[in-house]
Amino acid sequence: MPDPRFFDRAGPFTLDALCGMSGAKLLSPEDRTRVFSDVAPLETAGPTDVSFLENRKYIDAFMGSRAGAAFVDENAAERAPPGMALLVSVEPYKAYALAAQAFYPNPDVVARRAPSAIINPTAVVPDDCEIGPNVVVERGARLGRRCHVGPNTVVAAGVEIGDDCRIGSNVTLSHCLIGSRVVLHPGVRIGQDGFGFAPNPKAPIKVPQLGRVLIGDDVDIGANTTIDRGSGHDTVIGAGSIIDNLVQIGHNVVVGRCCILAGQVGISGSTRLDDFVMIGGQGGLAGHLHIGRGARIAAKSGLMRDVPAGETVCGSPAVPLTDFMRQTAVLQRLAKKKGRS
Repeated sequence: MPDPRFFDRAGPFTLDALCGMSGAKLLSPEDRTRVFSDVAPLETAGPTDVSFLENRKYIDAFMGSRAGAAFVDENAAERAPPGMALLVSVEPYKAYALAAQAFYPNPDVVARRAPSAIINPTAVVPDDCEIGPNVVVERGARLGRRCHVGPNTVVAAGVEIGDDCRIGSNVTLSHCLIGSRVVLHPGVRIGQDGFGFAPNPKAPIKVPQLGRVLIGDDVDIGANTTIDRGSGHDTVIGAGSIIDNLVQIGHNVVVGRCCILAGQVGISGSTRLDDFVMIGGQGGLAGHLHIGRGARIAAKSGLMRDVPAGETVCGSPAVPLTDFMRQTAVLQRLAKKKGRS
């Protein structure tokens, strides 16, 4: 059970209600009125908890689980223990996520301003926002309705933020326009100078960075991630994208809609990602590349070329996954041959 000191639980919910929220279907309609009070992993769930099975590696845990109900796909239904109600879905984890959101919704924004907050008279901060201690909102900045801004955050001059945004503590925002329902976790830095300079024999000459950062609706940006403003063009983060902790996005980068960037990814300036691109942890991208829609870049890959739509690449330098597997197999055979010689 999640620690009640940190998480407020809603519910309970009937299975009929959970099906309505998640799009799953009950295998046995007579279970629709059964009531459940929480979500939990297969190993720790009890009779009033809802769990899920997505990865077949956990089929044994599923068969031995005491969970009262579980989200599963049709093929796993016959392996369920007796008495477990089954919510059948082609995407069990997605269905579980929607149910878990119902049990643990985001806390309500409490309309208040900490006495230590400093808000410029020309800034627009609606009365229904929650402004934490030591927050600074500079001249001409505009916040949307029902925003939460955590302690020690700085919203610099001219920044605009949409409705229902949740901004963590120690965030700095400058030279940026942010959409609605955006989540910025603690320590995020958006809009600082890009890494732009002209080589010079005596010392590099810094190039003024005159663009902005544009962030679409429903973007989630992890702790201590940095997004540089453009040098002339804007840096753009498309709607619905999810960015993990400790990611670096350089100037003029364009990230499409619903992209997923895992921890410690680095994207150099002027690279463009089309929609639904996925990059694994510590993936590094050179500048001025074009990554096609739905492409996938494996963890620790070093990418120095464009990637066509839908392609998966791996390695450093990154190559198509089939080439990487073939190269790895050849190296393994050579190593075995050398060991026998």
